[in-house]
Amino acid sequence: MFKKPDEVEVRQRRQKGNILIPVIVAGIILVGLAGFLFTKQQKESKQDPDQKPVTDLIEYKAPQKEEDKAPSFDPLDLRDVWSRGKCQGKGMIQFGTLPMKPEDFSVYLPYGLVTDAHVTPIDHGYFSPTVFNSPRDTYEVRAIADGVIVRIETREKQVNESANNQAKAPEYRLDIEHTCDLYSYFDLITSLSPEIKAELEKAGKYFAGRIPIKEGQLIGRIGGQTLDFAVYNNTLRLNFVNPKSYEGETWKIHTDDPFKYFKEPARSILISKNARKAEPLAGKIDYDIDGKLVGNWFEEGTNGYAGKNMDRYWDGHFSIAYDYIDPTQIRFSIGNFDGKAAQFGVKDNSPDPATVDKSFGIVKYELTQFEYYDKSTGQGWSSMQPIKEPSSRNTNYLGGTALLQLLEGRKLKLEVFPGKTANQVSGFTQNAKIYER
Repeated sequence: MFKKPDEVEVRQRRQKGNILIPVIVAGIILVGLAGFLFTKQQKESKQDPDQKPVTDLIEYKAPQKEEDKAPSFDPLDLRDVWSRGKCQGKGMIQFGTLPMKPEDFSVYLPYGLVTDAHVTPIDHGYFSPTVFNSPRDTYEVRAIADGVIVRIETREKQVNESANNQAKAPEYRLDIEHTCDLYSYFDLITSLSPEIKAELEKAGKYFAGRIPIKEGQLIGRIGGQTLDFAVYNNTLRLNFVNPKSYEGETWKIHTDDPFKYFKEPARSILISKNARKAEPLAGKIDYDIDGKLVGNWFEEGTNGYAGKNMDRYWDGHFSIAYDYIDPTQIRFSIGNFDGKAAQFGVKDNSPDPATVDKSFGIVKYELTQFEYYDKSTGQGWSSMQPIKEPSSRNTNYLGGTALLQLLEGRKLKLEVFPGKTANQVSGFTQNAKIYER
Protein backbone atom coordinates (compact mmCIF):
# COMPACT_ATOMS: atom_id res chain seq x y z
CA MET A 1 0.00 0.00 0.00
CA PHE A 2 1.41 3.38 -0.93
CA LYS A 3 1.79 5.89 1.85
CA LYS A 4 0.59 9.42 1.44
CA PRO A 5 3.59 11.71 0.81
CA ASP A 6 4.73 13.87 3.71
CA GLU A 7 2.98 17.23 3.98
CA VAL A 8 4.93 19.94 2.15
CA GLU A 9 5.44 23.18 4.03
CA VAL A 10 3.97 26.04 2.03
CA ARG A 11 5.56 29.37 2.73
CA GLN A 12 3.91 32.60 1.67
CA ARG A 13 6.03 35.59 0.88
CA ARG A 14 4.83 39.12 0.47
CA GLN A 15 5.84 40.96 -2.62
CA LYS A 16 7.30 44.37 -1.82
CA GLY A 17 7.90 47.39 -3.98
CA ASN A 18 5.91 48.86 -6.79
CA ILE A 19 8.64 47.90 -9.20
CA LEU A 20 7.33 44.29 -9.17
CA ILE A 21 3.80 45.21 -10.25
CA PRO A 22 4.56 45.17 -14.02
CA VAL A 23 6.21 41.77 -13.64
CA ILE A 24 3.15 40.34 -11.88
CA VAL A 25 0.78 41.75 -14.48
CA ALA A 26 2.88 40.33 -17.29
CA GLY A 27 2.90 36.93 -15.58
CA ILE A 28 -0.88 36.91 -15.28
CA ILE A 29 -1.23 37.75 -18.97
CA LEU A 30 1.17 34.98 -19.98
CA VAL A 31 -0.62 32.37 -17.82
CA GLY A 32 -3.96 33.37 -19.27
CA LEU A 33 -2.64 33.15 -22.83
CA ALA A 34 -1.13 29.70 -22.17
CA GLY A 35 -4.42 28.46 -20.77
CA PHE A 36 -6.32 29.77 -23.80
CA LEU A 37 -3.93 28.08 -26.25
CA PHE A 38 -4.06 24.76 -24.32
CA THR A 39 -7.87 24.79 -24.27
CA LYS A 40 -7.99 25.64 -27.96
CA GLN A 41 -5.61 22.80 -28.80
CA GLN A 42 -7.67 20.31 -26.77
CA LYS A 43 -10.89 21.30 -28.52
CA GLU A 44 -9.34 21.07 -31.98
CA SER A 45 -7.69 17.67 -31.45
CA LYS A 46 -9.39 14.78 -33.22
CA GLN A 47 -10.34 11.57 -31.46
CA ASP A 48 -8.85 8.34 -32.69
CA PRO A 49 -11.64 6.57 -34.65
CA ASP A 50 -10.74 3.28 -32.92
CA GLN A 51 -11.36 4.71 -29.47
CA LYS A 52 -14.65 4.00 -27.77
CA PRO A 53 -16.70 7.01 -26.68
CA VAL A 54 -16.57 7.61 -22.95
CA THR A 55 -18.78 9.92 -20.93
CA ASP A 56 -18.15 11.66 -17.62
CA LEU A 57 -14.36 11.63 -17.90
CA ILE A 58 -12.52 13.08 -14.93
CA GLU A 59 -10.52 16.12 -16.02
CA TYR A 60 -6.88 15.16 -16.53
CA LYS A 61 -4.44 17.03 -14.34
CA ALA A 62 -0.93 17.67 -15.61
CA PRO A 63 2.00 15.85 -13.98
CA GLN A 64 2.55 17.38 -10.58
CA LYS A 65 5.65 19.13 -9.42
CA GLU A 66 7.26 17.38 -6.49
CA GLU A 67 6.55 20.29 -4.15
CA ASP A 68 2.85 20.13 -5.04
CA LYS A 69 2.50 16.35 -4.62
CA ALA A 70 1.49 16.08 -0.96
CA PRO A 71 -1.53 18.41 -0.91
CA SER A 72 -3.00 16.98 -4.11
CA PHE A 73 -2.29 13.26 -3.62
CA ASP A 74 -5.47 11.17 -3.91
CA PRO A 75 -5.21 7.63 -2.43
CA LEU A 76 -8.07 6.47 -4.69
CA ASP A 77 -6.69 7.87 -7.96
CA LEU A 78 -4.49 5.59 -10.07
CA ARG A 79 -2.86 8.63 -11.67
CA ASP A 80 -1.31 9.32 -8.28
CA VAL A 81 -0.99 5.87 -6.70
CA TRP A 82 0.28 3.98 -9.76
CA SER A 83 1.54 6.63 -12.17
CA ARG A 84 2.80 8.97 -9.42
CA GLY A 85 1.48 12.05 -11.23
CA LYS A 86 3.36 11.24 -14.45
CA CYS A 87 0.66 9.61 -16.59
CA GLN A 88 0.20 10.63 -20.22
CA GLY A 89 -2.89 10.85 -22.46
CA LYS A 90 -6.56 10.56 -21.61
CA GLY A 91 -9.62 8.62 -22.66
CA MET A 92 -10.16 4.98 -23.51
CA ILE A 93 -8.35 2.79 -26.04
CA GLN A 94 -9.10 -0.67 -27.41
CA PHE A 95 -7.00 -3.80 -26.99
CA GLY A 96 -6.07 -5.72 -30.12
CA THR A 97 -4.19 -8.69 -28.67
CA LEU A 98 -5.20 -11.32 -26.12
CA PRO A 99 -2.59 -11.80 -23.39
CA MET A 100 -2.42 -15.52 -24.20
CA LYS A 101 -2.78 -17.23 -27.58
CA PRO A 102 -6.28 -18.71 -28.04
CA GLU A 103 -4.84 -22.20 -28.27
CA ASP A 104 -2.90 -21.68 -25.01
CA PHE A 105 -5.87 -21.18 -22.68
CA SER A 106 -8.97 -23.33 -22.33
CA VAL A 107 -11.20 -21.25 -20.06
CA TYR A 108 -11.54 -17.64 -18.98
CA LEU A 109 -12.92 -17.26 -15.43
CA PRO A 110 -14.63 -13.89 -14.78
CA TYR A 111 -14.56 -11.42 -11.89
CA GLY A 112 -16.28 -12.16 -8.59
CA LEU A 113 -14.95 -15.51 -7.34
CA VAL A 114 -14.71 -15.96 -3.55
CA THR A 115 -12.25 -18.59 -2.42
CA ASP A 116 -9.82 -19.11 0.45
CA ALA A 117 -8.18 -15.79 1.38
CA HIS A 118 -10.13 -14.02 -1.39
CA VAL A 119 -13.05 -13.37 0.93
CA THR A 120 -14.63 -10.48 -0.96
CA PRO A 121 -15.45 -10.97 -4.69
CA ILE A 122 -12.20 -10.97 -6.64
CA ASP A 123 -11.37 -7.94 -8.79
CA HIS A 124 -9.68 -9.88 -11.61
CA GLY A 125 -10.34 -12.73 -14.00
CA TYR A 126 -8.26 -15.80 -14.82
CA PHE A 127 -6.85 -17.28 -18.00
CA SER A 128 -6.66 -21.02 -17.34
CA PRO A 129 -3.89 -22.69 -19.43
CA THR A 130 -4.82 -25.52 -21.81
CA VAL A 131 -2.56 -27.81 -19.77
CA PHE A 132 -3.07 -26.48 -16.27
CA ASN A 133 -0.30 -28.43 -14.55
CA SER A 134 2.25 -27.41 -17.16
CA PRO A 135 5.86 -26.57 -16.29
CA ARG A 136 6.70 -22.99 -15.41
CA ASP A 137 7.19 -20.62 -18.34
CA THR A 138 5.31 -22.85 -20.79
CA TYR A 139 3.07 -20.16 -22.29
CA GLU A 140 3.74 -16.66 -23.62
CA VAL A 141 2.14 -13.55 -22.13
CA ARG A 142 1.95 -10.58 -24.50
CA ALA A 143 0.96 -6.92 -24.22
CA ILE A 144 -2.71 -6.34 -25.04
CA ALA A 145 -2.05 -2.76 -26.26
CA ASP A 146 0.55 -0.02 -26.18
CA GLY A 147 1.20 1.20 -22.68
CA VAL A 148 3.70 1.81 -19.89
CA ILE A 149 4.52 -0.61 -17.10
CA VAL A 150 4.40 1.56 -13.98
CA ARG A 151 4.83 -1.05 -11.26
CA ILE A 152 6.33 -4.53 -10.94
CA GLU A 153 6.04 -6.53 -7.74
CA THR A 154 7.96 -9.74 -7.04
CA ARG A 155 5.98 -12.36 -5.13
CA GLU A 156 8.01 -14.97 -3.26
CA LYS A 157 5.55 -16.10 -0.58
CA GLN A 158 2.26 -17.97 -0.58
CA VAL A 159 -0.86 -15.97 0.31
CA ASN A 160 -3.51 -18.44 1.43
CA GLU A 161 -4.78 -20.29 4.47
CA SER A 162 -3.03 -23.62 3.85
CA ALA A 163 0.54 -22.38 3.33
CA ASN A 164 0.47 -18.69 4.15
CA ASN A 165 3.85 -16.92 3.98
CA GLN A 166 5.70 -20.08 2.93
CA ALA A 167 8.38 -19.46 0.31
CA LYS A 168 7.65 -20.15 -3.36
CA ALA A 169 9.39 -19.61 -6.70
CA PRO A 170 9.21 -15.96 -7.80
CA GLU A 171 6.14 -14.67 -9.64
CA TYR A 172 5.47 -11.18 -10.88
CA ARG A 173 2.64 -8.67 -10.82
CA LEU A 174 2.62 -5.94 -13.49
CA ASP A 175 0.49 -2.76 -13.41
CA ILE A 176 0.19 -1.07 -16.80
CA GLU A 177 -0.90 2.45 -17.73
CA HIS A 178 -2.52 2.83 -21.16
CA THR A 179 -3.72 6.40 -20.56
CA CYS A 180 -4.38 8.47 -17.45
CA ASP A 181 -7.88 6.97 -17.50
CA LEU A 182 -7.23 3.33 -18.39
CA TYR A 183 -5.00 0.71 -16.79
CA SER A 184 -4.60 -3.07 -16.88
CA TYR A 185 -2.87 -5.66 -14.73
CA PHE A 186 -1.26 -9.10 -14.93
CA ASP A 187 -0.30 -11.34 -12.03
CA LEU A 188 1.30 -14.75 -11.41
CA ILE A 189 3.64 -14.35 -14.39
CA THR A 190 6.36 -16.93 -13.80
CA SER A 191 9.13 -15.16 -15.73
CA LEU A 192 9.66 -11.73 -17.30
CA SER A 193 11.08 -10.97 -20.73
CA PRO A 194 14.81 -10.08 -20.53
CA GLU A 195 14.43 -6.34 -21.13
CA ILE A 196 11.72 -5.99 -18.48
CA LYS A 197 13.57 -8.20 -16.02
CA ALA A 198 16.67 -6.01 -16.47
CA GLU A 199 14.70 -2.92 -15.43
CA LEU A 200 13.34 -4.72 -12.37
CA GLU A 201 16.79 -5.92 -11.33
CA LYS A 202 18.06 -2.35 -11.32
CA ALA A 203 15.43 -1.50 -8.73
CA GLY A 204 15.49 -4.74 -6.73
CA LYS A 205 12.32 -6.77 -6.15
CA TYR A 206 9.95 -3.86 -6.59
CA PHE A 207 9.88 -1.46 -9.54
CA ALA A 208 8.09 1.89 -9.69
CA GLY A 209 8.81 3.85 -12.85
CA ARG A 210 7.98 3.81 -16.54
CA ILE A 211 8.78 1.00 -19.02
CA PRO A 212 7.10 1.60 -22.42
CA ILE A 213 5.63 -1.48 -24.12
CA LYS A 214 3.99 -2.06 -27.51
CA GLU A 215 0.96 -4.16 -28.37
CA GLY A 216 1.94 -7.78 -29.00
CA GLN A 217 5.30 -7.42 -27.23
CA LEU A 218 6.39 -10.44 -25.20
CA ILE A 219 6.09 -9.46 -21.54
CA GLY A 220 6.80 -12.78 -19.90
CA ARG A 221 5.64 -16.35 -19.53
CA ILE A 222 3.20 -18.37 -17.42
CA GLY A 223 2.90 -22.02 -16.51
CA GLY A 224 1.42 -24.40 -13.97
CA GLN A 225 -1.32 -21.99 -12.88
CA THR A 226 -3.70 -19.30 -14.08
CA LEU A 227 -2.78 -15.87 -15.41
CA ASP A 228 -4.56 -13.11 -13.46
CA PHE A 229 -5.90 -10.24 -15.57
CA ALA A 230 -8.07 -7.15 -15.10
CA VAL A 231 -8.93 -3.77 -16.57
CA TYR A 232 -9.22 -0.67 -14.40
CA ASN A 233 -11.04 2.46 -15.57
CA ASN A 234 -9.82 5.37 -13.46
CA THR A 235 -12.91 7.43 -14.33
CA LEU A 236 -15.17 4.69 -12.94
CA ARG A 237 -16.11 4.37 -9.27
CA LEU A 238 -17.88 1.14 -8.38
CA ASN A 239 -20.95 1.01 -6.19
CA PHE A 240 -19.26 0.46 -2.82
CA VAL A 241 -20.96 2.18 0.11
CA ASN A 242 -17.62 3.39 1.51
CA PRO A 243 -14.87 3.63 -1.14
CA LYS A 244 -12.34 4.76 1.49
CA SER A 245 -12.38 1.23 2.90
CA TYR A 246 -10.50 0.17 -0.24
CA GLU A 247 -7.52 2.53 0.01
CA GLY A 248 -5.47 -0.60 0.71
CA GLU A 249 -6.20 -1.75 -2.86
CA THR A 250 -6.97 1.44 -4.76
CA TRP A 251 -7.55 -0.27 -8.09
CA LYS A 252 -10.47 -2.34 -6.80
CA ILE A 253 -13.04 0.47 -7.03
CA HIS A 254 -12.08 1.06 -10.70
CA THR A 255 -12.59 -2.53 -11.92
CA ASP A 256 -14.22 -2.51 -15.37
CA ASP A 257 -15.66 -4.99 -17.88
CA PRO A 258 -12.69 -6.21 -20.00
CA PHE A 259 -14.84 -7.43 -22.90
CA LYS A 260 -15.84 -3.93 -24.02
CA TYR A 261 -12.20 -2.94 -24.57
CA PHE A 262 -11.11 -5.80 -26.85
CA LYS A 263 -11.37 -5.47 -30.63
CA GLU A 264 -12.61 -8.30 -32.80
CA PRO A 265 -11.75 -11.11 -33.15
CA ALA A 266 -10.11 -11.05 -29.70
CA ARG A 267 -13.36 -10.06 -27.98
CA SER A 268 -15.40 -12.92 -29.47
CA ILE A 269 -12.67 -15.45 -28.69
CA LEU A 270 -12.53 -14.35 -25.06
CA ILE A 271 -16.32 -14.44 -24.64
CA SER A 272 -16.50 -17.90 -26.24
CA LYS A 273 -14.12 -19.22 -23.55
CA ASN A 274 -15.80 -17.34 -20.70
CA ALA A 275 -17.26 -19.75 -18.15
CA ARG A 276 -20.01 -17.36 -17.09
CA LYS A 277 -23.11 -17.32 -19.29
CA ALA A 278 -25.24 -14.92 -17.20
CA GLU A 279 -25.15 -11.14 -17.57
CA PRO A 280 -22.99 -9.28 -16.87
CA LEU A 281 -20.65 -11.68 -18.64
CA ALA A 282 -17.59 -10.11 -17.04
CA GLY A 283 -18.91 -10.86 -13.55
CA LYS A 284 -19.46 -8.40 -10.71
CA ILE A 285 -17.71 -7.41 -7.48
CA ASP A 286 -19.70 -4.44 -6.11
CA TYR A 287 -22.86 -5.83 -4.53
CA ASP A 288 -23.22 -3.24 -1.76
CA ILE A 289 -26.67 -1.74 -1.22
CA ASP A 290 -26.82 0.87 1.51
CA GLY A 291 -29.17 -0.27 4.26
CA LYS A 292 -29.19 -3.88 3.05
CA LEU A 293 -27.20 -6.93 4.12
CA VAL A 294 -25.75 -7.71 0.69
CA GLY A 295 -22.16 -6.80 -0.14
CA ASN A 296 -18.81 -6.44 1.63
CA TRP A 297 -18.23 -5.81 5.32
CA PHE A 298 -15.13 -5.36 7.49
CA GLU A 299 -14.77 -6.11 11.18
CA GLU A 300 -14.88 -2.89 13.14
CA GLY A 301 -11.44 -1.45 13.86
CA THR A 302 -9.55 -3.60 11.32
CA ASN A 303 -8.68 -0.87 8.79
CA GLY A 304 -11.10 -1.84 6.00
CA TYR A 305 -9.75 -3.98 3.19
CA ALA A 306 -6.11 -3.44 4.25
CA GLY A 307 -6.72 -5.31 7.51
CA LYS A 308 -4.91 -4.92 10.81
CA ASN A 309 -2.34 -7.62 10.06
CA MET A 310 -0.75 -7.77 6.59
CA ASP A 311 0.06 -11.47 7.00
CA ARG A 312 -3.66 -12.25 7.28
CA TYR A 313 -5.28 -9.08 5.97
CA TRP A 314 -8.46 -11.01 5.12
CA ASP A 315 -9.13 -12.07 8.72
CA GLY A 316 -11.71 -9.30 9.29
CA HIS A 317 -13.37 -9.53 5.87
CA PHE A 318 -16.94 -10.69 5.29
CA SER A 319 -19.03 -10.85 2.12
CA ILE A 320 -22.56 -12.00 1.44
CA ALA A 321 -23.26 -11.90 -2.30
CA TYR A 322 -23.77 -14.24 -5.26
CA ASP A 323 -21.78 -16.90 -7.07
CA TYR A 324 -19.44 -15.67 -9.82
CA ILE A 325 -20.58 -18.39 -12.28
CA ASP A 326 -24.16 -18.99 -11.17
CA PRO A 327 -25.53 -15.72 -9.70
CA THR A 328 -28.76 -17.43 -8.60
CA GLN A 329 -26.79 -18.90 -5.68
CA ILE A 330 -25.95 -17.01 -2.47
CA ARG A 331 -22.35 -17.08 -1.26
CA PHE A 332 -21.41 -16.58 2.39
CA SER A 333 -17.67 -15.79 2.62
CA ILE A 334 -15.83 -14.94 5.84
CA GLY A 335 -12.20 -14.39 6.79
CA ASN A 336 -12.37 -16.13 10.14
CA PHE A 337 -14.54 -19.23 10.44
CA ASP A 338 -13.15 -21.23 13.33
CA GLY A 339 -9.77 -19.62 12.64
CA LYS A 340 -9.70 -19.89 8.86
CA ALA A 341 -11.22 -18.20 5.84
CA ALA A 342 -14.17 -20.16 4.42
CA GLN A 343 -16.88 -19.96 1.77
CA PHE A 344 -20.33 -21.55 1.90
CA GLY A 345 -23.67 -21.82 0.19
CA VAL A 346 -26.87 -21.00 2.08
CA LYS A 347 -29.43 -23.75 2.77
CA ASP A 348 -32.62 -23.13 0.78
CA ASN A 349 -30.82 -20.15 -0.80
CA SER A 350 -32.89 -17.73 1.29
CA PRO A 351 -33.45 -15.02 2.40
CA ASP A 352 -31.96 -12.96 -0.41
CA PRO A 353 -29.42 -10.62 1.26
CA ALA A 354 -30.39 -7.83 -1.14
CA THR A 355 -33.81 -7.71 0.57
CA VAL A 356 -32.62 -7.95 4.18
CA ASP A 357 -32.72 -4.67 6.14
CA LYS A 358 -32.98 -3.70 9.82
CA SER A 359 -36.68 -4.65 9.89
CA PHE A 360 -35.73 -8.34 9.52
CA GLY A 361 -34.13 -8.39 12.95
CA ILE A 362 -31.89 -11.45 13.43
CA VAL A 363 -31.34 -13.49 10.26
CA LYS A 364 -30.24 -17.11 10.53
CA TYR A 365 -28.33 -18.79 7.68
CA GLU A 366 -27.50 -22.49 7.75
CA LEU A 367 -24.25 -22.86 5.81
CA THR A 368 -23.52 -25.70 3.39
CA GLN A 369 -20.72 -26.78 1.11
CA PHE A 370 -21.36 -26.18 -2.60
CA GLU A 371 -20.06 -27.51 -5.91
CA TYR A 372 -20.00 -26.63 -9.60
CA TYR A 373 -21.41 -28.84 -12.32
CA ASP A 374 -22.52 -28.89 -15.96
CA LYS A 375 -26.29 -28.62 -15.94
CA SER A 376 -26.53 -30.24 -19.37
CA THR A 377 -24.84 -33.43 -18.15
CA GLY A 378 -25.10 -33.31 -14.37
CA GLN A 379 -21.36 -33.93 -14.15
CA GLY A 380 -19.10 -32.06 -11.77
CA TRP A 381 -16.88 -29.27 -13.09
CA SER A 382 -13.40 -28.36 -11.87
CA SER A 383 -13.41 -24.88 -13.53
CA MET A 384 -10.33 -25.78 -15.59
CA GLN A 385 -12.06 -27.09 -18.71
CA PRO A 386 -14.70 -25.68 -21.12
CA ILE A 387 -18.28 -26.11 -19.99
CA LYS A 388 -21.59 -25.98 -21.85
CA GLU A 389 -24.07 -25.03 -19.12
CA PRO A 390 -22.27 -24.05 -15.89
CA SER A 391 -24.19 -24.10 -12.64
CA SER A 392 -23.68 -24.63 -8.92
CA ARG A 393 -25.56 -26.45 -6.19
CA ASN A 394 -25.42 -26.96 -2.45
CA THR A 395 -24.39 -30.31 -1.04
CA ASN A 396 -25.56 -32.03 2.16
CA TYR A 397 -22.36 -31.13 3.98
CA LEU A 398 -23.08 -28.85 6.94
CA GLY A 399 -20.57 -26.10 7.60
CA GLY A 400 -22.39 -24.43 10.46
CA THR A 401 -24.83 -21.62 11.15
CA ALA A 402 -24.50 -17.83 11.11
CA LEU A 403 -26.55 -15.15 12.84
CA LEU A 404 -26.65 -11.66 11.32
CA GLN A 405 -28.41 -8.46 12.31
CA LEU A 406 -28.22 -5.04 10.70
CA LEU A 407 -27.83 -2.22 13.22
CA GLU A 408 -28.03 1.56 13.13
CA GLY A 409 -25.12 3.49 11.66
CA ARG A 410 -24.31 1.03 8.86
CA LYS A 411 -23.24 -1.64 11.32
CA LEU A 412 -23.69 -5.41 11.19
CA LYS A 413 -23.68 -7.83 14.13
CA LEU A 414 -22.39 -11.24 13.08
CA GLU A 415 -21.57 -14.53 14.77
CA VAL A 416 -20.76 -17.93 13.28
CA PHE A 417 -21.32 -21.32 14.91
CA PRO A 418 -19.14 -23.92 13.14
CA GLY A 419 -20.65 -27.41 12.94
CA LYS A 420 -24.03 -26.42 14.41
CA THR A 421 -27.40 -26.68 12.71
CA ALA A 422 -29.84 -23.79 12.72
CA ASN A 423 -31.94 -25.56 15.37
CA GLN A 424 -28.94 -25.70 17.70
CA VAL A 425 -28.42 -21.92 17.65
CA SER A 426 -30.79 -19.76 19.68
CA GLY A 427 -29.11 -16.35 19.78
CA PHE A 428 -25.95 -14.25 19.87
CA THR A 429 -23.27 -14.86 22.49
CA GLN A 430 -20.39 -12.72 23.76
CA ASN A 431 -18.42 -13.92 20.70
CA ALA A 432 -20.49 -11.84 18.27
CA LYS A 433 -18.56 -9.21 16.31
CA ILE A 434 -19.51 -5.87 14.81
CA TYR A 435 -18.78 -5.17 11.15
CA GLU A 436 -18.92 -1.98 9.11
CA ARG A 437 -18.69 -0.97 5.48
